[in-house]
Amino acid sequence: MPEERPTMPPVRLRTDAELARDALAAPLLARAVRLARWAEPGKPVASGGVLPESELRAAIELLGLSGDEDGPEHTAQAWQLAVDTGLVEIDESEEASAAAAAAGSDGDGDGKGDGDGADGAAPLGDEFSALAISGEELRLITEGGPRDILDIWLDGFETVLADAAAPDLGDIAAQISEGGELDLDAIDWNPEEEAEFLDGVLGNLYLLTALDEEAAAASVPLPALAASMIVPEDMDEPTDDILEEVSEAMVRLDDQFRLLAPTGLIDYQPVDEALIQEVDGEGRIQEPETAEELEDEDVSRYGMVRLTPLGIYAVRARMIEAGIDAPAVGDLADKGADILLDALPGHPEPAAQAEAEQWLARHTPEEAARELLAAARGDDEGAPLRRLTCQQTLSLVGTEAEPALREVLDDRHLGGLARVWLAEHGVAGVPEPSEAMVFWLTVDTLAAQLATEGDSAELRDLVRGLVDQSGSFFDSAWRVDHPATAEVLEAMGRLHPDKQAAKEARKAAFKARSRA
Repeated sequence: MPEERPTMPPVRLRTDAELARDALAAPLLARAVRLARWAEPGKPVASGGVLPESELRAAIELLGLSGDEDGPEHTAQAWQLAVDTGLVEIDESEEASAAAAAAGSDGDGDGKGDGDGADGAAPLGDEFSALAISGEELRLITEGGPRDILDIWLDGFETVLADAAAPDLGDIAAQISEGGELDLDAIDWNPEEEAEFLDGVLGNLYLLTALDEEAAAASVPLPALAASMIVPEDMDEPTDDILEEVSEAMVRLDDQFRLLAPTGLIDYQPVDEALIQEVDGEGRIQEPETAEELEDEDVSRYGMVRLTPLGIYAVRARMIEAGIDAPAVGDLADKGADILLDALPGHPEPAAQAEAEQWLARHTPEEAARELLAAARGDDEGAPLRRLTCQQTLSLVGTEAEPALREVLDDRHLGGLARVWLAEHGVAGVPEPSEAMVFWLTVDTLAAQLATEGDSAELRDLVRGLVDQSGSFFDSAWRVDHPATAEVLEAMGRLHPDKQAAKEARKAAFKARSRA
């Protein structure tokens, strides 16, 4: 048998047009596009497309970052993104090298940088050896569709994500200067583990969004996010070693999230610099000493993060590429009613309603009702839950669906739920159900509740109410011709708080099994 793919709950995505606007508004891509347009006539650069000192200063000024302490770094990152995504192309042909050298000579007098090598610039003495020109992707920014823009943004996001998972360049430089060779073990960096950790963190943020959209609208405290990746689920009280790991992870994530935030992937409020301490050359988060101190402390000082709509889109794309089933609301809009009814019980409630509404929008009310009712029939194990889901979906349909509901009034599987729908919509002239149909619908509903909730408190209340309303419920219930009758009666025996009623339920379950 083929291996089952992991499945995530569905998420609601913005339209491609809305996401494309978000992508173009993200600081990093917006700067990269401006620099690509600036390079359009051709800019002399060093080998590999590195901006010489004079051009870097011009780029910083173009982006309005001259007074920003991090201006050179932000500009260099935007330039690198432009190159990585094809917004800027680097021509290193002989003709281009000659033109670059000539342009550099015209600009600087000696064809060399005249500064001291600011971040992202070619070092002093590095000659102009290539031309940077606008690439084909720049045309797609203005002339392409939303999907073209999103593809460019995704390419850029992937390069930044790879940079975020890379080790500290200062550690690498120090090690190479000491021994001349790079030993990944010595700098405590495993590329696969680091990438998996960062993917896991983004996956946790994605899962939170999918399961609880309201909670996801608020940012997640960085300590809670780091702990979700490190503290074992069965650990009641984290050990000192585990807490130290969490602190180390928070420092690492703080650096990574600062790098990722300009892509538009996340909204991030960084850790307060005053809380970061140097311990044995490593960064540590200064933790409150007592629970009371933690309650008094502003938790936002420890970092707050959430995925943006663009981030949800990006993480989902990565999951799909990794072979994970990551559905989006609307995926079922063109599927059959049977597929819809099977899928909706696994959706969080807001997503389930949105999915149902999108499916219904593709059908007339009468047509939708007829298809849903047909898909809800059956005596298989999943049929009760299909019928409950059908009933919930039909609650979103107006009175135009009445003819389809009337057609199934005498149907053993559907007559009961059809009467409920017609009564709720105030339709006149609905015949009273037989006692057998009432009991059958009751067992069917309880079987569906068991399938979706198990022995829940809500089901316990429902069982108690049913028995209290009818003192002779169990005298008739065991005779119900439903595949789940015995299972439902056994559950009622477990759930009813009254010992005598529970005993009667178990006896009725035994009779039902004997009858079957």
